[in-house]
Amino acid sequence: MKKVVIGKEEWCALPELGLPVVKSRIDSGAKTSSLHAFNIHTFEEKGKRYVHFDIHPVQDNRKIIQSCRGLVVDQRAVKSSSGDKERRLVIRTPLTLGDETWDIEVTLTNRDAMGYRMLIGREAMVGRTLIDPDASFCLGHIAEKDVIKHYKTVINKKNGLKILLLASNPDLYSNKRLVEAGEERGHEMRFVNISQCYMNISSKNPEIHYRGGELLDDVDAVIPRIKPSMTFYGCAITRQFASIGAYCLNDSIPIAQSRDKLRSLQELSVKRIPMPTTGFANSPVDTKEIISMVNGAPLVVKLLEGTQGRGVVLAETNKAAESVINAFKSLNANILVQEFIKEAQGEDIRCFVVDGKVVGSIQRKAAAGEFRANLHLGGTASVVRITATERKIAINAAKAMGLVVAGVDIIRSKDGPKVLEINSSPGLEGIEEITGRDIAGLMIECIEKQIQKQKKKHK
Repeated sequence: MKKVVIGKEEWCALPELGLPVVKSRIDSGAKTSSLHAFNIHTFEEKGKRYVHFDIHPVQDNRKIIQSCRGLVVDQRAVKSSSGDKERRLVIRTPLTLGDETWDIEVTLTNRDAMGYRMLIGREAMVGRTLIDPDASFCLGHIAEKDVIKHYKTVINKKNGLKILLLASNPDLYSNKRLVEAGEERGHEMRFVNISQCYMNISSKNPEIHYRGGELLDDVDAVIPRIKPSMTFYGCAITRQFASIGAYCLNDSIPIAQSRDKLRSLQELSVKRIPMPTTGFANSPVDTKEIISMVNGAPLVVKLLEGTQGRGVVLAETNKAAESVINAFKSLNANILVQEFIKEAQGEDIRCFVVDGKVVGSIQRKAAAGEFRANLHLGGTASVVRITATERKIAINAAKAMGLVVAGVDIIRSKDGPKVLEINSSPGLEGIEEITGRDIAGLMIECIEKQIQKQKKKHK
């Protein structure tokens, strides 16, 4: 058997999958090979299980889409380089390196955040290759412009969805990224301003109109990105879209619940999800008892309507706490009084949850002299490896609120991780920039999966 000499990265081909050129990382430290895949769907044919999936075969180019089909031979729990475990489908397919071709087993996973669309592990190389760890492209290099020539730019309009982004500012990074991510996957994306929508509410023919009377119908999905000041109206519009059959990435009730800090904490309490001890009362007579309830100063006073760290005050002493609480109450403002986690030292963790998985997490650190870690307030952020417990808490918190997409803020205390807050419209800029993950793309992929499930139910 002729052995192929390869470097730490090589161009390979997977001919049965219709992939003539794929840049791959050679990793003898990894047991199993893996291939980038999204829109993964399994089906039965003649008693055998197959999988259909899409791939962007060229790194950093989501306009090129190749649809593939393979025979499923297994499903395994695979531990990624970040330490996360996930169940992956395994297919068997021929691999071509240089002039040699042989069958290998490949797991399918979303590798958008990785530097290579394919990783070739040691199982695929045993007895077949010799590795020169200091070399690259021993079998020849291909320029990116020539790689693109091997593929047609496929934007599958036939299976594309009509998706509306329901928000207020089309120029926000998060909104632009979601439109971009949807268009890259072949969907018809449209930004719709919440304030310019109006409704016809009827039992026979409910409708949503836009601006000069345009009827917004035949909508497959809606992505609600509702700013706090538009929560009531935005949730009403989201509800109306759901009533005409559109899939809403986050439903109106979970969005409204997440915006009500008191109710969200009560929902977490019912599910026994750990959080800082919190007090709430209506009368100034109860101020001292509330302070005592959260173990005294220092403590945090929060306005129920505050967002992005606004309306949050740290009271260093009991006397200061009484003054702040009574001042807010004199204005008839609803507030929460919460224990201050001193040992966190101004740090918290933002876990971005999509469809029951933590798809990215960053650690935020407050600016000097500040206790709030919000990036809008000058905080800094870095990649963090969360624990299995923190991952479970974040997923359970999003589930408790009924949110498909959520930013779950967790603080590390001496008693373990605790949930600070849940955001139903978490920003994408910081998490995408710091983690390098295509979070917007994962949100679009979630919509695709859910609509595919709906279609199967109707069939």
